Formats: sequence, structure tokens, C-alpha cells
Amino acid sequence: MNNEKRIEWLRAKGVRVLHPASVYIAPEVDLERIAPEVTLHAGSRLQGAALSIGPKCEIGAEGPATVENCQLGHNVALKGGFFSESVFFDGAQVGSESHVRPATILEEEASAAHAVGLKQTIFFPFVTAGSLINFCDALMAGGTSRKHHGEIGSSYIHFNFTPHQDKATASLIGDVPRGVRLDQPPVFLGGQGGMVGPVRIAYGTVVPAGCILRQDILVPNQVYAPPPPRAQAPRPFFRGFYRSLRRTVRNNLLYIGNLLALREWYRHVRRPFATNDPWRSACVDGALGALEVIFKERLKRLQETVDRVREFLRSPPRDWEASAGPDRVADHRRWAACGAQTVERVASIPSASLALPARDRVLAAWSAADHSVSYVEAVRSLAPEVRETLTEWLQAIVDAAEACSPFQMEDPS
Repeated sequence: MNNEKRIEWLRAKGVRVLHPASVYIAPEVDLERIAPEVTLHAGSRLQGAALSIGPKCEIGAEGPATVENCQLGHNVALKGGFFSESVFFDGAQVGSESHVRPATILEEEASAAHAVGLKQTIFFPFVTAGSLINFCDALMAGGTSRKHHGEIGSSYIHFNFTPHQDKATASLIGDVPRGVRLDQPPVFLGGQGGMVGPVRIAYGTVVPAGCILRQDILVPNQVYAPPPPRAQAPRPFFRGFYRSLRRTVRNNLLYIGNLLALREWYRHVRRPFATNDPWRSACVDGALGALEVIFKERLKRLQETVDRVREFLRSPPRDWEASAGPDRVADHRRWAACGAQTVERVASIPSASLALPARDRVLAAWSAADHSVSYVEAVRSLAPEVRETLTEWLQAIVDAAEACSPFQMEDPS
């Protein structure tokens, strides 16, 4: 079947193909996985055997759009740009000229405006990103509705590459154990700003426009305006010497723990809820695949810090110990000796068998919930005690990841 025949087939089942001469449907695309009432604008390119597009989705309304091996739920709008191996749950929207790379997940009604770059990025429901943003390698939760949503202001950057040439920098805005409840206050990240990963930010945090975050904000509901950087005399830079090694390790382990918690949530809560809808079910399967990709990437990046520290310690500069101080010297030697074991331990956490009594209480309440409503409405309908129990269940998984650290306290810096 050539491209013209494929387009005719889609139009016959109720897909609106505007300007069909400019629309391309790759041969490997399973046409049965494109729902009726989808709208394909001029310049739409659909590619990949895993592609799934649900009812009332709209592709390319603002410009040419390439959608490759993505899964779209209901009422998703990808208005223009490049979208690859990513997942968009019901009501998600992304503006034109966007570049969404693999393993990105936008949950219900999450959105981004034009010219936004995402990769291995997870937005919980209602999180909203403005325009001209690069926000790769981060998870953001918080907000209770489209009118009360987490915000990333325009021209925001998540800095995710270090002078050590590593990317052990994933940042956690909110968390999974409370974020999935959809009842936490939103985080506001003002425009023309950025954060230097890996950072953790508490719910309710407000960061004014123009600020660059370089540290964790762990007290909720605070306005935090970091002071401008102080002028400093030049100092030696040692590639492989991390001034905040303990914090880097802890934040990475916490991020991995949150990924594991989200995976269990998808397996046990989202998957049963989506069983009767092929488009939503495809989204859940796609999201689980994306989480596996991110999980492996985070392990790889954490292992890279071990390798860099080991390489540094094999031939360190003569004056580095005096510059670093005895505590940091000990930390680097410990990480070189124990880091690989830490990575192995966190990779093998039995997340499916943790906090089973709490999990089972949550699943019993979930099975009794009204599955005729939307996922968001079903979560909101859970009783307060069930919400607390689900946090207990998922937090146990996060705690197990954090416990893999060879360090017992925060970085003194």
C-alpha cells in the first residue's frame, strides 16, 4: 500500500487529513492504531510501528510535525516540531517548533508552548512550560488543575551537563509519592532562569524570574531568590573531583527511587485503569518503556561518576588534598571503592515487594473507585486516608534507593 492508499484508508475510517499531498504515513505505521476523529494538518509525518494516536488528537496545527513511535491518548495536540518515542496522556499539548526526544512523558493536561526542548522529561498533570525552554532530564510534579498548575517560565534552562563531562544531573521538582495524589501545591519557576542539576525542589516553591538555582530547596511554600554569584579568585579545577559529592550521590539515588516508585504506580494503578481503552493502554505501556530507558540512563550516569573519581584518584594533583579538605578526600576514596556496588544495589531494589500491606490497601480502594470517570477524577476521589497510604507505599521504594548510599550524612558544603 503506497502513501496515497494509506491516506485514503485513514480518511475512510474518519481521520481528517488536510492537504493530503503534504502528509506522509510511513509503511511501518499500523493504521489500526490511529483512531477516528484524528486531524492531520499539512506537513504531518507519522512514523514507527509503535505509533498510537487516540481520538480527537491533532497533529501539526501550527507547522510541520514529525511524530515517530509516540503514544498519544485522547485530545492531544502536537502543534509542530519533532516528537520521538515519547508519551502524551489525555489533553497534553505541545506548541510548534518543539523538539521532544525519547523517553519524555507528559501526563494529563501537561503542556509546553513553542520552541521547547525535552528529553527524558516527566511532567505530572497540569505542569506547564512556557516558550523557548530546554528542560531535559527532570521530573516535575505539583498543581491540582489547569488553573492551579506548576509553571516553568519562558526561556528557562535545566543545566544538565557539568565541567566533569557527566550528566549525573537529573533534577526532582516535587516528588512521586505525593505528586501522584494530585493535591500538592504547584512550583513556580520564573522565566529567564535556570537550575543547575541535580537539584531537589519542594512543593509550593516560588523562584522569581531571572534566578539560577544551584542548591536544593527542601522547605515547602517558600519564595527563594538565590543571591547573585560572588566574584571569586581563580582556583584550580580538577576533573573528577566533586565539591558536593555526597549531595550529588544522594540526589541521584533519590531520583532513581522516584522512578522506581512511578513505575510501580503505573503498573498497579494506571495500567488497570486503562485496560478498556486501547489508546490509553498504549500510553501506559509506552510510559513504562520510557521509565525503563530513563532508569538505565540514570544508572549509567551514576556509574560514570564512579569511573571519573577512580580515574582522578589514580593520578591526582599533589595539592588537591589540601584544597579539598580531609572530609572530601575521604568521600572520594569511599565513592571510588563503593560506588559501583551502590549502583548495583539500587539497580536490583525489589520495588515490587516493598510496603506490600500499604500497596494492597491502596489497590483495594482503587479497584472500588469509579473507572467510568477520567484518571484525574478517579485519583481525586480517593479518600484522604488512602492518599496517605499510597504515599507510605511509594515512599518506601524511594527510601530503599536512598539507603543504598555509602554516605550517612549530607555534604557539608
